[in-house]
Amino acid sequence: MHLRRLLPILCALVLAAPAVGQSNLGGTQNVPPPRQAAPAPAPAQRSEARPPVVKPPAKPQATQRNAQGQQQRPAGQPQAGQGNRAAAGAAAGVAAGAAAGAAATAGAAKPAEPTPAPPPAERAPTTGSVTSLPLPRFAALRSDEVNMRSGPGTRFPIEWTYQRRELPVEIVREFELWRRIRDPEGTEGWVHQSTLMGRRSFIVRGAPGTEVMLRRRAEDQAQPVARLRPGVVGRLRACEANNAWCEAQIGEHRGYIKRADIWGVGPTEEVK
Repeated sequence: MHLRRLLPILCALVLAAPAVGQSNLGGTQNVPPPRQAAPAPAPAQRSEARPPVVKPPAKPQATQRNAQGQQQRPAGQPQAGQGNRAAAGAAAGVAAGAAAGAAATAGAAKPAEPTPAPPPAERAPTTGSVTSLPLPRFAALRSDEVNMRSGPGTRFPIEWTYQRRELPVEIVREFELWRRIRDPEGTEGWVHQSTLMGRRSFIVRGAPGTEVMLRRRAEDQAQPVARLRPGVVGRLRACEANNAWCEAQIGEHRGYIKRADIWGVGPTEEVK
């Protein structure tokens, strides 16, 4: 009884429902297929590890530059992007090349020769090779015009011309007829023996503007005979050995002068 009552109702409901795929307007509707789910993104791949830093050998390599001025990579250094194997191979190659180069250099190098010792300094002669007189010794210029040359002979150029008669000089060497002399200022050169004389003379030393006393006796408190300026030339008459005073003559003035105030006599020399 219940089913007979429900059957007409169920049929009416079935007839009233629209068909699947049909619109209420009677047209056919294309139902799109269901979309496929987007694939999940692949996990990001890790970049390849950088090659290890290769330390240079003990001897640094020279950095070369090309024509554009860009710095070039030293030979044996791996480029970026190479794997660990390539870097290791390059390092091994550099090490082997450095070892081979060092071995070749060691084999080709010659033992260092000892530096020869400089020749001993030539000793100044103590006696003249011509006169056998002691050297050095003092003398005086004979005339007002004496040429000093760079060597013992007229073929050598003239370096100085002295215009001071009786100027004291010191003979330091001999060669045949020529004598090497040293003047009061320390200049040395060669003069002919004929331009020298054995008479002893002196030149007053001292700073410009000072005066040296020529005294009547060999005493500091003795009466002055003359006041001498530096550069005055006089004659030596006598000097006792190891005595601080010498007997001297300046023109017509005679007296005593201290050995330390003149040039032309040795510190302890005796002049008779």
